[in-house]
Amino acid sequence: MWTLGEIAKHIDGVVHGEEQYEVSSIGTLQNSHKEQLSFLSNKKYKRYLTDTGAGAVIVSSDMASFVVNNAIVVDDPYVAYAKAASLLNPRKDEQAGIHSSASVAADSLIHPTASIGAQVVIGSGVNIAEYVVIGPGCVILDNVTVDESSRLVANITLCEAVKVGKRVIIHPGVVIGADGFGIANDKGKWINVPQIGSVQIGDDVDIGANTTIDRGAIEDTIISNGVKLDNQIQVGHNVIIGENTVIAGCVGIAGSTIIGKNCIIGGGAGLGGHLELVDGVMLTGMTMVTKSIKQAGSYSSGIPAEETHDWHKNVIRYRNMNKLVERVKQLEEFTKK
Repeated sequence: MWTLGEIAKHIDGVVHGEEQYEVSSIGTLQNSHKEQLSFLSNKKYKRYLTDTGAGAVIVSSDMASFVVNNAIVVDDPYVAYAKAASLLNPRKDEQAGIHSSASVAADSLIHPTASIGAQVVIGSGVNIAEYVVIGPGCVILDNVTVDESSRLVANITLCEAVKVGKRVIIHPGVVIGADGFGIANDKGKWINVPQIGSVQIGDDVDIGANTTIDRGAIEDTIISNGVKLDNQIQVGHNVIIGENTVIAGCVGIAGSTIIGKNCIIGGGAGLGGHLELVDGVMLTGMTMVTKSIKQAGSYSSGIPAEETHDWHKNVIRYRNMNKLVERVKQLEEFTKK
């Protein structure tokens, strides 16, 4: 149990109500009880404040007067909620040591504080730093480095010479360092181009489940510090992703594309190869990028869903657009005469 005063100190908030009131967990406004802490970051849920069962609610100052019980007032409720949730749900400490079923090459260096789980395979020349957790079923191939306090949850593959920074979290099913899609057409027959680079993962990176990051063709693929990748993202060979960029699920990034710092890429977006996005670009969901973006800002493409009958009509109109443009040109020429 934590008092509201203790939580407020941790999240830089101010208690409106009883500082010694205790809560044990996080709950939603709609379905919480008196020993739970909730939050309001989206004002469309404001209507739930008056009858929430939560013992306290994290809110911004303009919402504090609508809370009928205890409140913790903060500048950014969502950020404060994230910090409070981490406080109330600390990560389980893993026991240091190597599980009896793990296979570890004799010349690999495993720090005594690291935890190596069941059925893990660790190849030659691997370096696992202090407080690293390698979960069950992971495969770490030769000459990989995993820096301090990083965590591989389960069933993750790190291919040859991959470098993982500090405090990285990698979720189940991720593959880092598999061959990039390098092929050449030799008189009608496709042949593979050797992929001899690797992958560098910076510090404080999160990588979601079943995401794949290909090794570079010659130089390395690079994921910079603070990058957050959602589930099922494909990162092609020699891609560079700048610091603190956030990418949502099912995004595909073709090879040799460079993404700047502090970018936000919505789910399902597709980026062609050999492009560059400057710092501060935002792509909304399902956006397709086929040329470089050289100015920061928000970019969109794709057509939102509509009734099938309307969709069919609009597709027909789209196909006739060139004819319409030509007719407009002819009319403009006619009016000039």
